[in-house]
Amino acid sequence: MTTSTPIRVLVVDDSAFARKVLRQVLSHAEGLEVVGTARDGLDALEKLVELSPDVITLDLVMPGLDGLGVLRALASMPSPPRVVVVSSAGEESELAVTALQAGAVELVHKPTALATDRLYELGEVLVAKVRAAAIAVPRPSVAPAPPVEAPPPRPPVLGPARNLVVVGTSTGGPQALTRLLSMLPPDFPAPMALALHIPAGYTEAVARRLDAQCALEVLEAEQGMELRPGRVVLARAGQHLKVERHGERTLARLDRHPVRLPHHPSVDVLFESAAKAWGADTVGLVLTGMGDDGLEGARTIRAAGGTVLTEAESSCVVYGMPRVVDEAGLSAGTAPLEGLLALLRAHLR
Repeated sequence: MTTSTPIRVLVVDDSAFARKVLRQVLSHAEGLEVVGTARDGLDALEKLVELSPDVITLDLVMPGLDGLGVLRALASMPSPPRVVVVSSAGEESELAVTALQAGAVELVHKPTALATDRLYELGEVLVAKVRAAAIAVPRPSVAPAPPVEAPPPRPPVLGPARNLVVVGTSTGGPQALTRLLSMLPPDFPAPMALALHIPAGYTEAVARRLDAQCALEVLEAEQGMELRPGRVVLARAGQHLKVERHGERTLARLDRHPVRLPHHPSVDVLFESAAKAWGADTVGLVLTGMGDDGLEGARTIRAAGGTVLTEAESSCVVYGMPRVVDEAGLSAGTAPLEGLLALLRAHLR
């Protein structure tokens, strides 16, 4: 898509007020053109054929055909538009995470009280997400796991960890993490910490869904939580995840500092804390994502003697975060998602 060609957007929401506000916000943004609106899923599928949008902003809870139904229909199309989910947290968080696993590439948090001016607060974030989605490359969706209320207890992995694996991702991250973690065996020898760019209120649902699809235990980070083999800790959205080493124990620390960084959690902050705690035994992995978060953290890991790996362009939804690390000469190896387990194993002691 050239810079002179506007990004064509279809707004899908069952609320007339929401459609009006989202249309106004997007229409006033440079380089975006709202080509139409749809009141539900069936209306959206009709408008898709008629208007050929590049990006859809998609409500999830709608009468008739809901947002997940739209995503299932898009999966059968040869060149589907990219999808930005506009969803409330709380009760809709599970649906939003399922949508991200089913092919949506971005998520925007929608205020619960729609009939207020708070909806206009979406503006800057929504525009940025639509622009990011427009350059995303659609990838095969991940079949959602059934809800799991009480996963069976997993036996602990025996033996001390010899490495710490830290992972950073953004656009396309939920799909990438699902595919990566589902490949890890129950005896994977290193604890793992993840930083994912996602709005606050959704990481508990992400952790729960990943836990249902992974042989390892996946938990949302809590203050003082121990990182150990057999456990994957996901940074809590809205806070930085840092790791500290206390003898043979590695503990999670959550805070907002540095405050002025654009992302909470920051991949850079996680990577830098890992390099400080684990030094040459740190393995950093940068997956699909927009921007350059993780670049400075990758430098810190390499300076400490650790290893940095990247996802190959061929499987990235957005080849942004891995690209800047690759181009800086910091990556010791790169592979598409299906080859990352072998790549990790080759760099673990």
